[in-house]
Amino acid sequence: MPELSVGLTQTYNQRLNSIQPSNIRGFDTQISKIKDIIKLTIGEPDLNTPDHIKDAAKKSIDADDSHYSNQAGKLQLRKAIHNYLFKNYELNYNAEDEIVVTIGATEAIYATFETLLNPGDAVILPTPLFSLYEPIISLLGGKAIDLDTSNNGFKLQPDQLKAVLDRYGNQVKAVLLNYPGNPTGIEYSPDEVKSLADVIQQYNVFAITDEIYCELTYDVKHKSLASFLPEQTIYINGLSKSHAMTGWRVGYVCGPHAFIKKLLMVHAFMVTCPPDVTQIAAYEALKNGLKDPKKMRDIYKRRRDFISEKLTSFGFEMAMPSGAFYVFVKIPDRFGKDDTKFALSLAKQAKVGVIPGSCFGKGGQGYIRLSYAASDENIRESMNRIEQFLNN
Repeated sequence: MPELSVGLTQTYNQRLNSIQPSNIRGFDTQISKIKDIIKLTIGEPDLNTPDHIKDAAKKSIDADDSHYSNQAGKLQLRKAIHNYLFKNYELNYNAEDEIVVTIGATEAIYATFETLLNPGDAVILPTPLFSLYEPIISLLGGKAIDLDTSNNGFKLQPDQLKAVLDRYGNQVKAVLLNYPGNPTGIEYSPDEVKSLADVIQQYNVFAITDEIYCELTYDVKHKSLASFLPEQTIYINGLSKSHAMTGWRVGYVCGPHAFIKKLLMVHAFMVTCPPDVTQIAAYEALKNGLKDPKKMRDIYKRRRDFISEKLTSFGFEMAMPSGAFYVFVKIPDRFGKDDTKFALSLAKQAKVGVIPGSCFGKGGQGYIRLSYAASDENIRESMNRIEQFLNN
């Protein structure tokens, strides 16, 4: 096997030196070596892609649908995305030039930042937050401004946002909102979304909304910020969570034509175009599978109610999640605030895997995240193990 030339060892993007691999994946890998561990770590649905979606993909393969599509994605899929967003969320994006199909929401996020940021530009990130965004911003030479929301029920407050926008001025290029949120499962009410839109509208900044969990909300109807502020919003979504299609890698980004035109250039340089087969699967999901998320949502809600009741009875504190499939709970005071130490002890002694809250940035210290995108059997057994661990 070849070894890199000594003279080339420092020949790479030096910004990578300031970026660490995903703490979430790293911790998951570390504890995965423990025999018989039950993992509530990764946001990976245990449910399977519905059969009608898989059948559509098989027919696409048999029909030799294996050529380059339009770089923005198949027009039939973009029209399906338009119809879905218009019918369900009152969003009106032109399928011709305001929607780009991406390789998962991850590429949509990266392409958005690549299109938007120049070195030194800042993005406001309410934390705790999924650990994907900040490394991308740093890699592109931007700056992340973390806003700790842990004292406000894990919700960004309008006055908190306004104060930071006033402080940093033109340096800020965007505010990112991920809701329902990972790791907290917190959802904003329509009035709360409107209040944030009213603040953002006063400034020349974008709102980037990652709404990948929008179909998985409980007892509340999701409202997109883009419905209040379409001219300033870059809307990101995908099929991974709503239809249990994480491995299919289908996402999309929508926004005003002038921005999407620039983003399409970045997208084309990165991936040329999305794969045909996965696009057909996504088309089937959005055309004939709009009821699929409800079946999954009912399962997740039942699990949420069970795991929340159990953890509360054990002495954990939490803001009740109203979306996604995570609970973000405060460790009982008697264990201190070292969430990594607690999570490791839980893994080694109780054989239950969770993610330390500090992996999600400011405000996450002293918390752990549990995913209930796991089987009912594993969830029940993990609760039994946690109870025994706490009693001992």
